[in-house]
Amino acid sequence: MNQISWTLQRFRNLLKTCIADRDLVTGKSLHSLYIKSLFIPPSTYFSNHFILLYSKCGRLASARKAFNHISVPNVFSFNAIIAAYAKESRPHIAHQLFDQIPQPDLVSYNTLISAYADCGETAPALDLFCGMREMGLDMDGFTLSAVITASCDDIGLISQLHSVAVSSGFDSYVSVNNTLLTYYGKNGALDDAKRAFYGMGRIRDEVSWNSMIVAYGQHQEGLKALGLFQEMVRRGLSVDMFTLASVLTAFTCLQDLSGGLQFHGQLIKTGFQQNPHVGSGLIDLYSKCGGGMSDCRKVFEGITEPDLVLWNTMVSGYSQNEEFSEDALECFRQMQRIGYRPNDCSFVCVISACSNLSSPSQGKQIHSLVLKSDIPSNRISVDNALIAMYSKSGNLQDARRLFGRMVEHNTVSFNSMIAGYAQHGIEMESLSLFQRMLERGIAPTSVTFITVLSACAHTGRVEEGWNYFKMMKEKFGIEPEAEHYSCMIDLLGRAGKLSEAENLIATMPFNPGSVGWASLLGACRIHGNIELAVKAANQVLQFEPSNAAPYVVLSNMYASAGRWEEVATVRKLMRDRGIKKKPGCSWIEVKKRIHVFVAEDSSHPMIKEIYEFFEEMSGKMKRAGYVPDVRWALVKDDGSGEAEKEVRLGHHSEKLAVAFGLISTRDGEPILVVKNLRICGDCHNAIKFISAIAGREITVRDAHRFHCFKDGQCSCGDYW
Repeated sequence: MNQISWTLQRFRNLLKTCIADRDLVTGKSLHSLYIKSLFIPPSTYFSNHFILLYSKCGRLASARKAFNHISVPNVFSFNAIIAAYAKESRPHIAHQLFDQIPQPDLVSYNTLISAYADCGETAPALDLFCGMREMGLDMDGFTLSAVITASCDDIGLISQLHSVAVSSGFDSYVSVNNTLLTYYGKNGALDDAKRAFYGMGRIRDEVSWNSMIVAYGQHQEGLKALGLFQEMVRRGLSVDMFTLASVLTAFTCLQDLSGGLQFHGQLIKTGFQQNPHVGSGLIDLYSKCGGGMSDCRKVFEGITEPDLVLWNTMVSGYSQNEEFSEDALECFRQMQRIGYRPNDCSFVCVISACSNLSSPSQGKQIHSLVLKSDIPSNRISVDNALIAMYSKSGNLQDARRLFGRMVEHNTVSFNSMIAGYAQHGIEMESLSLFQRMLERGIAPTSVTFITVLSACAHTGRVEEGWNYFKMMKEKFGIEPEAEHYSCMIDLLGRAGKLSEAENLIATMPFNPGSVGWASLLGACRIHGNIELAVKAANQVLQFEPSNAAPYVVLSNMYASAGRWEEVATVRKLMRDRGIKKKPGCSWIEVKKRIHVFVAEDSSHPMIKEIYEFFEEMSGKMKRAGYVPDVRWALVKDDGSGEAEKEVRLGHHSEKLAVAFGLISTRDGEPILVVKNLRICGDCHNAIKFISAIAGREITVRDAHRFHCFKDGQCSCGDYW
């Protein structure tokens, strides 16, 4: 072997080693030597490998530069650069390169179809697949798996591709069966997933078992998932991080924290708890099953190299617990600071946290970041989250604008917008949008009907509500669940049909639990039916003995009726049982700062100015016809008289927050106040007067809905 041949051989081996080890530093040195050296002639082979090197090391611009320097690129060159763009979720540029290939091969098609599949773009992936078949190009298992993946939630298309797999003989390929199994499971076709799994017979591998365990978990079949895991262990199949994460999903769907804790102990013994994938499952378990975010944090901190999925799970865990929403935002920022680029899942989770905070400024900052990030995949899920966030932040106009600009809508898009209208008291728009959804052929879900029934409840549309309730099962095959019955009980109760509501509870096909009785209790409070309220409260406490709400509702109802001995009895029961009432508070964001108020507040630095302003406003309100409803003061008449009760009413947290908003913002600027409990009747009436006198649009988001006050009227029409 001469010197040049030996040099080329050594150079080739070094380059291959750099690619395998992702050694960018050495690889760049080799590239520099390749460009300058007289002993290494220009070679498409070497240039192709430099494309592979830069692609594997995440240097797309360098990969493209290496490709551009090839005078006559071959099909391997094109496939390498297409794969580089696919890896960075940029399928459209990859497609432009694909169109330049004189004769694309099977790898070219598979790479581009997979790129579109990973981005959830069904149509272009399907067009490529059909074009490939028309050209007579043979497909393989990778082709079919990629097209099935690209089908996303189109269960009809997945079934058709399953038929193609059978007719083409690819039903014997484990990879194709595993993909079918996964996407049947994701799209609610559990029976089809089971047929695919059990029909595989001996070709089943660990991926097949993991996919079936996940499918059971997704369908709330946790016991079957755990049973399948035990069978997998008995058969001596190897268990990896994906299997263990799937089992954790099963514990989560069962809400079995105790079982999850025991399983966590086994993971510690085997060392798997430090794996980011398993860690994500543990964090999900603890955050959803009441394990506490401190346990989630311990799991997170025990993993030396957290990946993006783990960070997303942590942000999600915080955002699912409203009191930790600020922590979710901080976790998201920390993730960015150490260099992770947020993906669609990151944004959905952090936007959810902004929704909990009802912080318009935070939400808009995240929206701006979304626009700058140019998310290539699953944009629709981010837009859906933004619609919900704007709606919950009192900005229905931006939610509506975003919905109108979306290129594509799915069921969640409509659900989010329908819910937004309903929460803001625009129920007619809510129900009209539901009809548009049906006309466009978008099938409603269980969640859709909860929103629609809630809209009916807030407008007293009893007959229409019954029609929608029956439509669920008769037209769409959706079995009513506890939440749907709760909406119907709420609808009947608000309309004063308390006996019908109680009868509906008695005829439910399953145990009503606390949800149904809590709805009836709320209706009893509205109509002052103390006797039925006592019955409903006792039923709620059977299911949730530590829930303070039934005690508080009864105490307030007794106080409104002047039955102070019963008030004292209820409060003593709470003390004896160690149950504490959730303190009421209201907050408002002014100049990107959150200001929190409680009743009789004295801690705010501007409290003196707030009380002075409200006293002046009270005079104007009374001259306009406002009469304080002292029943809402909920204090025993001890001789202090009406004046003292009026003062107490004036010091309610929502009134203080509104007053602060008025003196701290420009004339004409809308105000958004959030309250953690239900707005009181006197505050509701008072803010109507304030909106007219101040000429302001004032929105109050309480624990149940939005109240949009303008020109002395409220969007709820006083039906709340």
